[in-house]
Amino acid sequence: MLSCHSFSIPSFFSKTLIKLNPHSPLLCTMSLRFHAFAGNPIRSRTPRPSEPVSPQSALQTLRTLLLSKPHEPSSPNFKVLLFRKGRPLAGSETDGHRWHLGWLSIGECRTFLENSEVGLSEDSLAYLGCKYEDDAVYWAMDVSEASMLVNQLGARHFCFVELRTLMVATDWADSKAMGELAIAGHARALLEWHNTARYCGYCGGQTVPMEAGRRKQCSNELCKKRIYPRVDPVVIMLVIDKENDRALLSRQSRFVPRMWSCLAGFIEPGESLEEAVRRETWEETGIEVGDVVYHSSQPWPGIVSFSYFSAWLVCYPLFQKFHLVPRGSMKPL
Repeated sequence: MLSCHSFSIPSFFSKTLIKLNPHSPLLCTMSLRFHAFAGNPIRSRTPRPSEPVSPQSALQTLRTLLLSKPHEPSSPNFKVLLFRKGRPLAGSETDGHRWHLGWLSIGECRTFLENSEVGLSEDSLAYLGCKYEDDAVYWAMDVSEASMLVNQLGARHFCFVELRTLMVATDWADSKAMGELAIAGHARALLEWHNTARYCGYCGGQTVPMEAGRRKQCSNELCKKRIYPRVDPVVIMLVIDKENDRALLSRQSRFVPRMWSCLAGFIEPGESLEEAVRRETWEETGIEVGDVVYHSSQPWPGIVSFSYFSAWLVCYPLFQKFHLVPRGSMKPL
């Protein structure tokens, strides 16, 4: 059991100090595979333009295969992951305890497209990567407007599942499942960016996908601004009181009972990682922290309140100044 002491603060956040486990090291090492959405197995090196699996060559081949009916299997092998309203297509294993992404072959994808109202456009496609050992190219496709697909895919025991639900259902010790989760996160971030970056922020011209959806460019000949996927850096930190072997957690009023979290916040322009940690901790708790120890980072696709794609930077800041006053309030010195 963790012993904890709660303090009331005049804010939508409330805080608690919890007792750390004395038998665990304060700063532990953590394998990359234990970071949700990290460790994408198909983010290999970028293929050269002359290679058959390069983004642009693969896009041209994919469009041809989807719009025609070739009699021979294609090489390389194309695998397509459908998304509907930000939810990837997934199915469950035969034991019912594990899930897997619902990759479709070119033939399966073509059949579903022919029987639905989906229109194929470059904005609805995103190149995810390739595996040279499997001679395979992976794509994501947005089919949010295709309501008929839900029933068709349901007949094959597939459904569109929230990314957060998949994250909670993933066995974090299963490297294959964690890799699938990372692929789904990467795909969702790219498709959401395509959906929200349809117009140039400099001149208002319409943007067009380039490099098979890995970047966009303004179609205005006088502008031609290159636009890349947006990434918002965020710090998340476990504030530690080393002398008293305690850590600071917080909760919002909308949290379910007994749910607590670490502090977190966006890094502001012109601000270092350490400065962001100290500022966010002060703004949310009134506590000053001293040394900040960097732990690791992880990607965070657009789920919950963080849009587009965030890069979480994990830190351990240490208490510097705080004291307790009557009635549980917490005030800075």
